[in-house]
Amino acid sequence: MVHLCGIDHFLEPPAFQAFKSFEMKKLILSSALLFSTLLIYGQFSSQLPGASQRVKGIGKITGTVFDNEGGSGVEFATISLFREGELIDGTITDDRGKFALNELIDGNYTLEVSYLGYDKIVLKDIVIEKERTVSLDDIYLSASATVLDEVTVTGQRAFIEEKVDRMVYNAEKDNLAKGGDAADVLRKVPLLSVDLEGNVSLRGNSNVQVLINNKPSTIVAANISDALKMLPADMIKTVEVITSPSAKYDAEGSGGIINIITKKNNLEGYYLNVNTGIGLRGSNLGLNGSMRSGKFGMTLGGFGRAFYNKAELDMEQRTRSEGASHLTRQFSDASDNGLFGRYNLGFDYDIDKTQFLSGGIRYGIRNFRRDEQQTTELYADDQFLNSSLRDINSKRFSGTADVNLDYLKNFSPGHEFSISTLYSRTDENSNFVSDNLDTNQSFISSIKNLDDNLNQELTFQSDYIRPIGGNQIVEVGGKGIFRKVNSDYSYEFATSEGVFTPDLTRPAGALDYDQNVTAAYTTYTYQTASKYTFKAGVRWEKTSIDAIQDGEAIDIPDYSNIVPSLNLSKNFKNFTTIKLGYNRRIQRPWLRQLNPNVNVQNSQDIQVGNPNLRPELADNIELGISKPIRNVYLNVSVFGRITDNAINQVRYPIDSIPGAILTTFENIGKEKSLGTNIFANITISDKWTLNGGFDLRYAQLEGQVTGIDGATQTATNSGWNYGGRMMSQYKLNGGWTVQAFGFMHGRRVELQGNRGGFGIYSIGLNKDLKNGLGSIGLGAENFLNRGWKVTSELISPAFSQSSNMLLINRNVKVNFNYRFGKLDAQSSRKKTRSVRNDDLMEGGDSTGGMQQGGGAPQGNTGRRGRPQTNRKASSKKSKKGKKEGQS
Repeated sequence: MVHLCGIDHFLEPPAFQAFKSFEMKKLILSSALLFSTLLIYGQFSSQLPGASQRVKGIGKITGTVFDNEGGSGVEFATISLFREGELIDGTITDDRGKFALNELIDGNYTLEVSYLGYDKIVLKDIVIEKERTVSLDDIYLSASATVLDEVTVTGQRAFIEEKVDRMVYNAEKDNLAKGGDAADVLRKVPLLSVDLEGNVSLRGNSNVQVLINNKPSTIVAANISDALKMLPADMIKTVEVITSPSAKYDAEGSGGIINIITKKNNLEGYYLNVNTGIGLRGSNLGLNGSMRSGKFGMTLGGFGRAFYNKAELDMEQRTRSEGASHLTRQFSDASDNGLFGRYNLGFDYDIDKTQFLSGGIRYGIRNFRRDEQQTTELYADDQFLNSSLRDINSKRFSGTADVNLDYLKNFSPGHEFSISTLYSRTDENSNFVSDNLDTNQSFISSIKNLDDNLNQELTFQSDYIRPIGGNQIVEVGGKGIFRKVNSDYSYEFATSEGVFTPDLTRPAGALDYDQNVTAAYTTYTYQTASKYTFKAGVRWEKTSIDAIQDGEAIDIPDYSNIVPSLNLSKNFKNFTTIKLGYNRRIQRPWLRQLNPNVNVQNSQDIQVGNPNLRPELADNIELGISKPIRNVYLNVSVFGRITDNAINQVRYPIDSIPGAILTTFENIGKEKSLGTNIFANITISDKWTLNGGFDLRYAQLEGQVTGIDGATQTATNSGWNYGGRMMSQYKLNGGWTVQAFGFMHGRRVELQGNRGGFGIYSIGLNKDLKNGLGSIGLGAENFLNRGWKVTSELISPAFSQSSNMLLINRNVKVNFNYRFGKLDAQSSRKKTRSVRNDDLMEGGDSTGGMQQGGGAPQGNTGRRGRPQTNRKASSKKSKKGKKEGQS
């Protein structure tokens, strides 16, 4: 009954093949109709009295807005221009913080810069003469604590912010995640779900690409859950969820892209940060430093985390054939412990005022162990046959090294050229030893599985960006990715403890898998005077694969894909934003899905990869509206996805092993999803904030499975998937903060059944030290019960399986953080661009659009931490003005 899918046909689709399908036509037409309706609503609701048509000239005002805290450009800050007290024009900053106001006549102007959670800055007496261009000095925004008439801005960034093609979670404000890893942070991000094993899905799709600081890594390509364990929560600044990637991004990742941004220093000076924590289920220690002097900057850091958990599992599995029915019952007690570490050394150098160089070396280690005692009972036609007792010790060790070097050339504001390179390598050993014991737990025999893997990746990338006027941007680029995957596996057998010899009765072999991807793209962005933003792009990718398994070549043809993308948005003066996006994505299989090692760690649930997997192709469309309503910021989005050649786990009974099933990966056929995401930020007072959301998705799957007679037959499954999260923060006097969090992961529909859901909760108390350089915190997780319980059910014509897992994860932890050093916010630098590979299966850039967060419809901003209000600018004096009171 067991078989692996062969190459019966391959992908060579036209650029818009999905538009020909009836389902996608309906989805796009209905979304376009709804988009038009919302536009009409937003247009009527945004009319401001007193607005009048203005006379147009050729004058221009340009500038750049920076974040005073980190020195980076602030995207989507609101720019408002006044003349004689009347609002005459406005715009928003691009992804580098730059803005331009065009078609201005001579006169005296006032400019306001606002961004949620920051003090508003007012620049007065900006004089245009002879319709020249006025270039303003850099503007720096500082966090505020200003109470508005109806809304309170709490003096910090909101936990959740929205941009035209992505959502941003500001993790640095999350005290509850301290001492944890990246998976703990991602569970709190809207649109994302993370299961107990650390596997991530976006809107129910686990085929996502995870980047770290816009860069890929071979450890992410090999195993996303392990990669998240290597990354400490304390070092994460923001998490960007890119639901509608433009053509600039790699076409891979049918569900979207998750970009994790770590904390870094772009300011003059130095600092050294120490953070540590200890708890019932884990402990951590981290040390990170940064130094910048003049043109040179350097970072150095290290982090280690140890964890220890226990788990209880019970499983009942029934297989059916024309001859007999077998029932398997299993009971397991497991103890997990692991050590994860990540170390980095980086530098950046300003060659001159227009050229920048940066590079870095990062190394990560993973050491995971599980000790499990497993009891198995086997029945035939409900009659007891036998039982077995096994003591299983599994180990997974790996080391990952990433090296990058990047160059950036700025010709003029927004006009730049970059070259990026990256080499990444992961060595992994995934082994286990299984001892068979008698009823007295005495040794009988043992088997050992050796599975050695090597994953290497070399990337070259070049990008060119050219603004046209003040409202258009053209981007072009090219990329080459060269991958090599090697897997060697074998079994050994022992009849005496510790004395192993090769086991020739079990599978052994090797896989050499080379994959080369060549890509080119272009995107065009246009923003109208009425605040419509259009961003369209197309990307071409060619994939070449050479695969050899056990000395025999696997016939996988080369293939090319043309991948379009389109993002539309409209911003209204009442801070309502409507956006519509469409993109096509490719999903290539990743290492775990390809690995042909036959894993018999569980003798009744054997697992193996499939080197013959073909990539899947997905068409995605989404429509969203965001709107502030007094002290509530609300976002509602609907989305649809149609996936061909969907890669899913499938299971078959094994005739040669009574009661056992084989779990592998196959291209099952078609998967359709339609869903909605709703979330809100609520500012209850200047001390109390609340945010939360709910995800609902209907999935329909269709594929081929094996029936009782061994013949292949079509199977379908459908159902609702759901999840949600809620987080609250209350600021007490004296630097104390209380946070609470709850998360629910509902069941997930699969082709052969469903995976069970679970829920977690936590509460924490944090105290900032008086000098502002450190904090101490106390947290508790799942303290009202023993841990998380997950129930799953799988069913097909030939087998059924029900399982219960209890992960004992009740936890109490104490965290401490302290920072040494001195930073100067007066000096910041332009960051170089870097490689980002988003083209492997895991399981925005844009201008225009309005960024919102924190529940506030508007915010006030300040510059360089000083409460300034006036600033003069004149085109006669180097086209720059000097701010009053500036030293």
